Amino acid sequence: MKDLRRLLGLFAPYTRWMLAGIALSLVVMLANIGLLALSGWFITAMAAAGLAHVSMDYFTPAAGIRGLAILRTGGRYLERLVTHEATLRLLAHLRVWFYEHLEPLAPARIQYYRGGDLLSRIRADIDTLDNFYLRVLAPSVAALIGVAILFGFMAVFSFPVALINLAGLILSGIGIPYLAHRAGKRPGGKAVEVRSTLRASVVDGIQGQGELRVYGASGRQIERVGELTHALIDQQHKLSRITGLATAGNGWITQLSIWFALLIAIPLVNQGMLSGPDLAMIALFVMASFETVSGLPLAFQNLGETLAAARRIFEIIDTCPQVEDPAVPAPRPSTADLHCKGVRMRYADDANWALNGFDLTLPAGHRVALIGATGSGKTTLINLLMRFWDYQDGSIMLGGRELREYSGEDLRRFCAVVSQRTHLFNTTIRGNLLLARPDADEVQIMAAAKQARIHDEIMGFPAGYDTFVGEAGIRLSGGQARRVAIARALLKDAPFLILDEPTEGLDADAEAHVLDAIESAMDGRSVLLITHRPHALRHMDEVYVIEHGRVVSHGAPADILHGDNALTAYTRLG
Repeated sequence: MKDLRRLLGLFAPYTRWMLAGIALSLVVMLANIGLLALSGWFITAMAAAGLAHVSMDYFTPAAGIRGLAILRTGGRYLERLVTHEATLRLLAHLRVWFYEHLEPLAPARIQYYRGGDLLSRIRADIDTLDNFYLRVLAPSVAALIGVAILFGFMAVFSFPVALINLAGLILSGIGIPYLAHRAGKRPGGKAVEVRSTLRASVVDGIQGQGELRVYGASGRQIERVGELTHALIDQQHKLSRITGLATAGNGWITQLSIWFALLIAIPLVNQGMLSGPDLAMIALFVMASFETVSGLPLAFQNLGETLAAARRIFEIIDTCPQVEDPAVPAPRPSTADLHCKGVRMRYADDANWALNGFDLTLPAGHRVALIGATGSGKTTLINLLMRFWDYQDGSIMLGGRELREYSGEDLRRFCAVVSQRTHLFNTTIRGNLLLARPDADEVQIMAAAKQARIHDEIMGFPAGYDTFVGEAGIRLSGGQARRVAIARALLKDAPFLILDEPTEGLDADAEAHVLDAIESAMDGRSVLLITHRPHALRHMDEVYVIEHGRVVSHGAPADILHGDNALTAYTRLG
């Protein structure tokens, strides 16, 4: 019930759309039942009048039949339009809502989830939630109101028949759905879990195809996907059997209701309490009335799957961020000076210290490089500056204030980051650049590209800045992708520039181009550079050597590379 209440709370902004859809569903159901019942009465009445050679008013019922037919057709169109509009609005709202809650968790909390699993939650699981309104909530409310109206109408002709019809509708609309829900709860929940694992395995298999081939594990991955596929099919078979049994049960209850209704109504005809046309109308009315509850068994059978998907969504939503913003954040830093004193940080209570008494001073407008072996704590410092993780001890002062006093959003606006794992989205070069500054004009875009030494190469493409870069920038070379990222950082116009291995994985020519772009990008900014390349240090004012989370030496680049600790420094540079 808790999950249902939370879902209803999420749907609250679209109550009017949902109520409109429910009302139209009810109108369509009543029009369809009325059309069939009135048609049966009319045909029988016309036949009886012909046999008796008496006249009757056939204009009124004929007009009623035509009106109901028009109402059913028009209502069905509007019902589909409104309910699907409501569903699509709900799905759009849920995706934005989920992403807004997911973003503060990155990367500290979501590192424990596989990428394919997160993709499954934000797409497949949220898509599954449309079952709740479209196939559970709307049909249930419409059925409840519809059954009450049908009972009142039939009670006018025969109260016992109305009770028989009501009993059948209760069995078909509550009993069968309850049994279907109980039977489908376990396989439905299992299907959600298996489907999620299958998607994650397929995504991981595609993204890690190179590693799988190197280690000869492609076959095992294929077998794993096959096992998951068969497990999913097995759960779907179970759900299909439940659906078949529920459908058969509904048909059986419908037929019994018609028979019992006729057994009660026929004597009333003989007694003159009902006419022959009324008998035909009652039979068709009872049969058609089960349309109000016909979709409920499948809906409640799938409710287990819907609730399982909701729980997977709420599991992430209920996760507390690793870093909480202050209740009253300090204003954005006014100067880009950084001072770290005795900083200690570890990623888990039982983990080793990633930073253990780390000290660093970066005056505004200066350039500082950080070198050290892999795992020495360099990237951890960036995680702290971006407020992705928090530090346990020590002090980090930025712009004269403790880092914790700022909101993470303000800090990320204040800093521009270029890393070795540059991500370009599958859109145009212009679209990727505008992520940093959506309101930038063409002049500003080109100025940033020129400063990053990539403008001429972009203009060499047939489509220029409208060139699509492909998935993860695959249509660009490594050096071009890195310089597009630098141009994006420059377009952001942030006073603090963080460069995390910006030339890693590039050949000599691409590295030279990127270093030229970096030299231009550093003008007028405070710069923190993490690198293994000695060539990049020539642009630095000071170099810090870090080992096991603490600074072991620091000084001018020439002193570090050519002094007494030169061998140690080159070892740290790899």
